[in-house]
Amino acid sequence: MLIVRSSLRRASLAIIASSGCIVSHAEEASLQEIAFDQVKLTDEFWSPRLERQRTVLVPFAFSKTEEAVAHLQAAADVLAGKPQANPPKPQRYITSDLYKVMEGAAYLLKSHRDPEIEARMDRITDVIAASQKPDGYIFPPHVIGNAGPRDETGDKPYSYEVHSHETYNVGHLYEAAVAYYKATGKRKLLDVAEKNARHINHVFFEGDPAYNGGKPVNQAPGHEEIELALVKMHEATGDPLYLTMARRFLEIRGVTYVPHGEGIMAPSYAQQQAPVLKQDAPVGHAVRATYLYSAMADVGRLERDPQYGEALDKIWGNMVNKLMHITGGLGAIHGIEGFGPDYELPNADAYNETCAAVGNVFFSYRLFLNQRDSRYLDVAEVALYNNVLAGVNLEGNRFFYVNPLESDGHRPFNQGTAGRAEWFHTACCPTNLARLLPQVAGMIYSADEKDLYVGLYAGSETQVDLAGTKVKVAQKTGYPFSGKVELSLDPETPAEFALRLRVPTWTGDRFVPGNLYRFLDGATSSPIAVTVNGKAEAATMEKGFAVIRRKWNAGDKVSLELSMPVRFAGCDPRVRADVDRIAVTRGPLVYCAEQADNPGGVLNEFLASPPAVSEVKVGDQDIAGLAKVKTISLPGQALVDGKAAAAELKLIPYYAWNNRGAGQMEVWLPRKQAMTIPRAEDSPFKAVRASHTWQRDLAEAVGDLRSPADSKDEGIPRWTSWPEKGKAQWVEVDLKKPGKLRSVAPYWYDDGGGVQLPVSWEVETRSGGEWLPLKLYNTDAYQQAKDQFNVVHPASPIPVDAIRVKMAPKADACVGILELRVEMEGP
Repeated sequence: MLIVRSSLRRASLAIIASSGCIVSHAEEASLQEIAFDQVKLTDEFWSPRLERQRTVLVPFAFSKTEEAVAHLQAAADVLAGKPQANPPKPQRYITSDLYKVMEGAAYLLKSHRDPEIEARMDRITDVIAASQKPDGYIFPPHVIGNAGPRDETGDKPYSYEVHSHETYNVGHLYEAAVAYYKATGKRKLLDVAEKNARHINHVFFEGDPAYNGGKPVNQAPGHEEIELALVKMHEATGDPLYLTMARRFLEIRGVTYVPHGEGIMAPSYAQQQAPVLKQDAPVGHAVRATYLYSAMADVGRLERDPQYGEALDKIWGNMVNKLMHITGGLGAIHGIEGFGPDYELPNADAYNETCAAVGNVFFSYRLFLNQRDSRYLDVAEVALYNNVLAGVNLEGNRFFYVNPLESDGHRPFNQGTAGRAEWFHTACCPTNLARLLPQVAGMIYSADEKDLYVGLYAGSETQVDLAGTKVKVAQKTGYPFSGKVELSLDPETPAEFALRLRVPTWTGDRFVPGNLYRFLDGATSSPIAVTVNGKAEAATMEKGFAVIRRKWNAGDKVSLELSMPVRFAGCDPRVRADVDRIAVTRGPLVYCAEQADNPGGVLNEFLASPPAVSEVKVGDQDIAGLAKVKTISLPGQALVDGKAAAAELKLIPYYAWNNRGAGQMEVWLPRKQAMTIPRAEDSPFKAVRASHTWQRDLAEAVGDLRSPADSKDEGIPRWTSWPEKGKAQWVEVDLKKPGKLRSVAPYWYDDGGGVQLPVSWEVETRSGGEWLPLKLYNTDAYQQAKDQFNVVHPASPIPVDAIRVKMAPKADACVGILELRVEMEGP
């Protein structure tokens, strides 16, 4: 058996990663992925997920996006001359969620024709086609004629491109149309998409008398998406116009229009601070950024333009060296849902939107195809197995929008809940999961004429054309819980080609590429073992792949053994949140301690130093009857009654947390006892006032930091306006520590009788004695939802010293608040 050590590759990785620039770009074509529908999954990890995707997630998501269909139907009715007595309330981006679900459904149809899903797709396609104006324009608010505020949709089509989402929505329509055409051969949705694309080209780059006074709009969208979608449409149809349009949108970004302001109007928020080829670090909204970088990689690949690759090398290098959580999460900062200052990577306060992790997978995977270097796949894999999979529960019907690395089990981090939510007002994350997960099979294999790359490990079967010969490939593995991979190669005739097996970064001295996270055991590499037909085979390391070049015959068997010990990682000391903390990993998985396995809680536990190998136990566990995982048990200490005591810590994969109810969770375990002592919590409010308070209630109850069980919770104090039915009410709080506001979140009391949810509500803020309405973040809305905190955020950081919540009750009811959470920006 041959032992191949990867220390040389890891040393090179460290040098390259620290420079922030990767390598020169070879003049060679990019790799071609073996499409997901050409790969049959046979393993126990991904196959059940895809089955739940088909039977649970996608049907569930369709049911949750019926409102978007209603918006499109209303637009279709207007175009058909039917009066609208009660048109739907305008919403900028709701149709994009529907289109993403349709894209995911199309992928499933490609692999498994489902008549019910297909019939539903056809019905929705008919509605979309009917909602399209004769000139190709699609956007219900303007077609219906009831567009919202000017600073949301604009008063005319394409008049507020920085935030209207008009081109963002149709970009997702293009991706759905291409996917459905490939899955079924049906062109109707693709025809709608192409008609819209030609319309946009005319309006944005040529000029149309019906739009913008006849002058070309010539502005890049505030939310990127159409760029990468145009590339997909070009590849599906062969029409060069769409590739030209994608490049034009890239070329004018940060050139023809640069916003001025703060928060969502900052130039960097939508990556408009500079031309794309001069950008060198990830900035702004993380989802928008990764979509942009994905489009740049696509255009650079198709047009063989090395300038895009050079810019992306710098951006990606800065991302993995300074701005990525160990889970592959991006966009740590609240307020802009995006990248903050270098090394600003909080744990409990981490944002890490699920969509941003999806974007990380798209971006990093494209760079792998372009540059054939495994480090990009290493990042895509870590983001996929950790942050992305954490975004959906094991059952497939509850979701995370935000993915922190620590939770106290009570704080409403997840857009209003301390646990998973059924859905969101802004539902981009569940719908992104609906379209990404079916594509995972297409990331396993890639090839050119002379090389077969095995990039991800999963039980699977496919057929590839190599060296002029059809080669059947079968893979068996228990990955990600086992590092043993077995491959069977069956060429029709003997064929000479190179087999390239990825050796992940986590087999070396760090968990993931970059300089942020290094293992504490001092080992520079773990051995890997490679055999062919049971005998040692010479393998060389090239760009993170173990390469075997030989003539292959039918029935050849290859075995790869990746050592998968439990490892302990430390963090770059410039990340203040992780100083004197340890993260536990095994293979590609980040582990966390969850209260469900540690009944005394986990925030009172600490791990002074990594335990000896003999003290670490790897076991098996079934999580809520939905999935089997490998657990890690190790000796640690816990603070009990103010004293440290020995305690066994049990950890599960991060992706599997919060499937057994809300509770404490921690990824980065503290090394010092003092770090486990929770700070004394007290009301953040100096004073509380209300328009009216029932004599048995307390206005001060809104700030007592007691977490409601539900909106009917009678076990904790509350404020209500009983018995003043139908009368407008308000609650004011003065803050003990004035500062910049992050969010406001009331938890409504509703007993189903005299006190019920308000009809509407709004927030005002005070600074320097002046009360002003709160201008909301561009995807927020004032919700009236039971059993959760109803969170709103400011559009940009604003100083406040007091908050006022104004409520309009139903005519026959009063209003009430169980708890009011106000979060301020950190130092």
